[in-house]
Amino acid sequence: MARIPLEQLWHKPSEQVIIDVRTPAEYAAGHIPGAYNLPLFSNEERAIVGTLYKQHSADHAFLKGLDLVGPKMSTFVKRARKLAPAGQILLHCWRGGQRSGSMAWLLGFAGLKVDVLEGGYKAYRRFVLDEFTNRKLRFVVVGGQTGSGKTEILKDLAEQGEQILDLEKIAHHKGSAFGALGEEDQAQPEQFENDLFEFFNQLNPQRRVWLENESRAIGRVFLPQGFWDQFRESALIEVQLPLEERISYLVEAYSQYPKQDLLQSFQSIERRLGGQWVKAAADALESDDYATAVQIALRYYDKSYPFANQKCQFNPVWKLSFDQINPHYIATELISFADGNNL
Repeated sequence: MARIPLEQLWHKPSEQVIIDVRTPAEYAAGHIPGAYNLPLFSNEERAIVGTLYKQHSADHAFLKGLDLVGPKMSTFVKRARKLAPAGQILLHCWRGGQRSGSMAWLLGFAGLKVDVLEGGYKAYRRFVLDEFTNRKLRFVVVGGQTGSGKTEILKDLAEQGEQILDLEKIAHHKGSAFGALGEEDQAQPEQFENDLFEFFNQLNPQRRVWLENESRAIGRVFLPQGFWDQFRESALIEVQLPLEERISYLVEAYSQYPKQDLLQSFQSIERRLGGQWVKAAADALESDDYATAVQIALRYYDKSYPFANQKCQFNPVWKLSFDQINPHYIATELISFADGNNL
């Protein structure tokens, strides 16, 4: 068994499988992307052992742990062999201590090649959060009022060879009261930060990175402080489009969803939009008048957009006007503008 420094995590052999031996609850709250969970203790078992440690002694906790783990040892080996067909495993627990050490001893005795991550998940989390501050990237933020097609513009920028970071895709949320429609369930906030880092860490700091303008909260997850500090001081290019274009775009994007889901989204902003407008939106949806429903939603979002930008110190800020939503054309123009301004 070898102890592997955290820095080697991103250079490990592709056939080496990461196994997290913490409890299912710890794993669900946040884990290294790509890691499998092979818990030494269940959530309840860890609580029992922890209570014995605090109220009695380390020896009491140790003996109880043996009682709990003993009957499961063969299951651990079988599961590990299935998860790591090549027989190479990188284990970790919270701090790289007793749990990972115990599992490493067992799996090593069973003939698997096992390494242990130095410092465990705790060291990984510290590194991730520090890197969001220490690793400086050259962000260019694509802004614009709701319905400006920013997500499609971002995708076209990628197709034209630009670096992008699609925060909404990583967060599984489009960032508004309607943002959960058509998306997978969001991860826990800590796991979102880990997932974001996987993309952040792969970006070339020598090249600009395009992002869509977002609030710090994207659904129930949040941009980490270090990342947010970089983001809100970046260059902003605001795409301006006619209201009619934005309404047409949003009707096409959201009319595919069940009316009840759309109504629930309206109801979630009733306090800010106003009860009479939510009722008007419900009536419009009932009569398939999606354009009117969209106009009602924009009453709130168009007013809130400037206030959201005030929370940032974008510098510099440019505004580019277009007649219609044509993602390829707009992306091409943005690239030309960024090149001309040395962004």
